[in-house]
Amino acid sequence: MLTNKQKKTLRAMAQSQRAIMQVGKDGLGSNSVKTLADALEAHELVKITLLKTCPIDVNEAAAYLCAQANCELVQKIGKTLVFYRRSKKAKLEI
Repeated sequence: MLTNKQKKTLRAMAQSQRAIMQVGKDGLGSNSVKTLADALEAHELVKITLLKTCPIDVNEAAAYLCAQANCELVQKIGKTLVFYRRSKKAKLEI
């Protein structure tokens, strides 16, 4: 579980990042979860966007991805979500 101070640090780091993944009309499936899990292992901090055509609500998507990819939601702004999960090599210092 992240503290508020850690989330603040991660939000600052995520501000300069570009979205690694986009979720569109196909919604969230096993491929989306696997892509997010792989990206989290590689980068630890991942930003994704939900397109206008995405059939699932932003809050539902955040809850689903957190549960399936075993990660934490750092920030939600509009249709942009930022997730964090410490990788085995612990790349980020928070």
